Amino acid sequence: MFDRAKQILIAGFCINLCIGILFTWSVFKKALVVDLGWTNSEASLPYTVAITTFSITLLLAGILQDKFGPKRVLIAGTICSGLGLIASGYITNPTQLIFTFGILAGGGIGFGYACLSPAAMKWFHPSKRGLVNGLIAAGFGIAGVYLAPLITSLIGSYGISNSFIILGIALLCIATPLAFTITNPPPHYVPIASSKQTDKKVAVPQKEMCWTAMLKTTQFYSIWVMYLCASSTGLMIIGNITSIASAQAGMTDAAHLVVILALFNTSGRVFAGMLCDKIGGLKTLSLSFMLSIANMMLFPHYTSHIGLIIGMATAGLCYGTLPAVFPSLIAGFYGLKNYGTNYGVVYTAWGVSGFIGPVIAAVAVDTTGNYNLAYFYSAIIMGIAFMFSMLTKNPAVKPIGSVGKEENEMLNKKVTA
Repeated sequence: MFDRAKQILIAGFCINLCIGILFTWSVFKKALVVDLGWTNSEASLPYTVAITTFSITLLLAGILQDKFGPKRVLIAGTICSGLGLIASGYITNPTQLIFTFGILAGGGIGFGYACLSPAAMKWFHPSKRGLVNGLIAAGFGIAGVYLAPLITSLIGSYGISNSFIILGIALLCIATPLAFTITNPPPHYVPIASSKQTDKKVAVPQKEMCWTAMLKTTQFYSIWVMYLCASSTGLMIIGNITSIASAQAGMTDAAHLVVILALFNTSGRVFAGMLCDKIGGLKTLSLSFMLSIANMMLFPHYTSHIGLIIGMATAGLCYGTLPAVFPSLIAGFYGLKNYGTNYGVVYTAWGVSGFIGPVIAAVAVDTTGNYNLAYFYSAIIMGIAFMFSMLTKNPAVKPIGSVGKEENEMLNKKVTA
């Protein structure tokens, strides 16, 4: 069964490598403006719609996968994503691209992303929950590192329309077959704890909660606010990388900073997942929030190339903590039975933050001509997040070895017979 668990983890990572195309839109945008003569607003709107659709469909997909299992929802998501990209190759105006990429592809990506973490977590012991989430999320984060140069090369060789079609076909051929392998474990499957870990403790919910019961707990609102604050700060930096580099260091070409941020974002997901398993999710978030506060306070002083690299790397590391730790928190507080729906409700915080972060940056630049005010506000926001991370009460903890290893093995042999 452990081999099956590893197969689920690897397949989930690879699917995220495919659907992570969502965050390479800047490459498409440049081609739409330069090659097709679209305005910046016209070229940006499909991405904005895709982000919104992604956030909404993640909640819907969470509800569906809790009811029907991850496979069918994930297959539908990968097919929608691939068809959306293929259809984008035949568009003739911005309105059509809003539908094909913004709604069809964006919705498909949301359906796919929603199913991978809950399925993988159910195959592994709770002591590995953080690492599993970190590795799954790492596939989505690192996708831009290889997809950005690949898409640039495709557009240069075949044009933007054919590039959409090629990428859509590739996604269908790679991600959809992998989606058929993603399943929940059998009903009586109990993951086995390592003998070296039986003296440790992990967060175990006192009972499985549905989303309505979750909303009645104070922890939910603390988690939601923390996610909102941390995401707002991260997205503020991510959405303004090149502009910040130009304004503070006079850099006209800052594409490499995007890659640096993506690499540290990915590293942050894995590292934070491992740290979460060792010291707990709330303590991991507290450390990340403190680092983010210090980084925001120092950001006005990053006026050199090296300084900006340090700032972007730190921002990527902190932002990468979120998709690794928050899923583990939700599972630890409210269980896995209704995890898809519960995390979808919490994830609405990310959708709201997508508006707050850019607004903070825009207001700062419009009123002062630089980003210093945005850094100041972000430091305050992160201070609020840190306060909630210190005040939030942990769920009950139980010894990892509370279920005997022999009982686990007997159950697993029974369900595989």
